[in-house]
Amino acid sequence: MKYAEVKEQFTALQAYVEGQNYAGWDPYDGLNSKLFQATPLRHSRLARLAWIQFFKRSPVNLRPLTGIKKEYNPKGLGLFLAGYCNLYHCEPRQEYRDRIDTLSSKLLELQSTGYSGACWGYNFDWQARAFFQPKNTPTVVGSTFVANALLDAYAITGNPQLLTTARSTCDFILKDLNRTYDEQGDFAFSYSPMDKSVVFNASLLGSRLLARVYSYTKEEHLAAEAKRSVNFCCRFQKEDGSWGYGTLPFHQWIDNFHTGYNLECIEEYGKYTGDTVYREHVEKGFRYYINTFFTPEGIPKYYSNSIYPIDVHAPAQMVITLARLGKFNEQKQVMDNVLDWTIGHMQSPRGYFYYQVNKYFSSRIPYIRWAQSWMFYALTTYRKFETHDTN
Repeated sequence: MKYAEVKEQFTALQAYVEGQNYAGWDPYDGLNSKLFQATPLRHSRLARLAWIQFFKRSPVNLRPLTGIKKEYNPKGLGLFLAGYCNLYHCEPRQEYRDRIDTLSSKLLELQSTGYSGACWGYNFDWQARAFFQPKNTPTVVGSTFVANALLDAYAITGNPQLLTTARSTCDFILKDLNRTYDEQGDFAFSYSPMDKSVVFNASLLGSRLLARVYSYTKEEHLAAEAKRSVNFCCRFQKEDGSWGYGTLPFHQWIDNFHTGYNLECIEEYGKYTGDTVYREHVEKGFRYYINTFFTPEGIPKYYSNSIYPIDVHAPAQMVITLARLGKFNEQKQVMDNVLDWTIGHMQSPRGYFYYQVNKYFSSRIPYIRWAQSWMFYALTTYRKFETHDTN
């Protein structure tokens, strides 16, 4: 994969997402259906779960027929914002600066209200196996991706409101999220204020933001609380370097991109705090990650024990993980093989990326958050590192 090829494929993606004005559908937006909401089934947990899973798994996009509109997703907008910040670092063009200002303003407007700090949720009701979250319920995942993007924008614009907002998100993490403690007194943050589940990548995303804000404000308690969450999650790392998704019995799978989340968050916690205690956890985890989830042909596997479904989030996260861990040049041939395969098999002639490739069929629905925003962020990260040879 040559830089010029990546730039060409990215230009097609950029044209598509800008043409959509960054709005679109999501794999999990089935409950936005006007048809479903008009029936008594909307009150049934099992019906909500089945409806979401049907829309998520169907290769046919039934959303226009069931009254699901294209909308803004705050996490997706955060990834687009971070991508434009990458582009600005490559070429400080006014066009990119204008996009940064516009997306930052939109994200400030889309905050969820009634919490201790700035936070963001998803633009749809969401029924998971472990819990139900109404539309706009803030999550640590969505909130930290947005807050990190605002910090990226702050580094370019110097707008103090962006730093203040990201600092406010720390209050949401520390005051509104539930905690699960271990015997040593360390803890994991919950996914949202409405659940008590332990999902390792979610808690670590909270730790990463606390550490990053600490690097600006030097508030010691931010780094201290981040460390307790990192401690908790690292104790659950398996001997081979892997993590399950979480602690619940039905969260025991090991997958590609959530492993990447874990690694980059622990690495960046150390970068922002100067705490090097977890280097071996990162190195052991990375060896597992790079040797397990990518085939010699460049196919990004979803699970540790299964290739399918091949999900676009996995190759996107690979680029970001390698960049964050300082492995961009070291693993560039592997990464280029994966990007070659992904662009060849998962990018539409119209520029957008498909959701998943399965063994017998593919889902080519152009999801704005899950596919387009992630590949936008990944390809701009590739361009930034390739242009500046950051490693």
